[in-house]
Amino acid sequence: MKSNKLNGKLISWLAMFTALSVVGAAIKVPAIVSSVALDAFPALLAGALLGGVAGAIVGAAGHLLSALLGGFPLGPMHFLIAGEMAVLVWLFGVIYKKKQRLLSGIIFVLGNSLAAPVPFIFLINKAFYVSMVPSLLIGSIINTVIALFAIPRLVSLVTHGGAKEAVKR
Repeated sequence: MKSNKLNGKLISWLAMFTALSVVGAAIKVPAIVSSVALDAFPALLAGALLGGVAGAIVGAAGHLLSALLGGFPLGPMHFLIAGEMAVLVWLFGVIYKKKQRLLSGIIFVLGNSLAAPVPFIFLINKAFYVSMVPSLLIGSIINTVIALFAIPRLVSLVTHGGAKEAVKR
């Protein structure tokens, strides 16, 4: 019975962070593709507070919802981006848990703004990559700063809410 209660709490936390991603997805960063938004900071929160896997789920779902709100401008390529986002947020969560908070933020920003769009050099062209990097960099910095500012203030909420125990199982 206890396991079901903990799983229910984890699902509730995941739903809440995903809903926050939808809100963030509505706040766009000016870019040539309309899916650059403030949808990543709830995933970073989930990654640091609930663990890398939870953050990865929220990160992938958050990107897909942001892309949906932007009209899926890159079509099915958004599934690739969602996968990249899942990996980056998972990595953020793992590094953050090792008390390397600044490093986790730097790796996320560099990964999301410089490394993640690299496949689009081959899928679209180099000009697309070059034109996306500035807005991705700005969006990544804003998302990361919000998350790094909010995480320490939300730790007690999550630990008292039983989410930590749900994630450990």
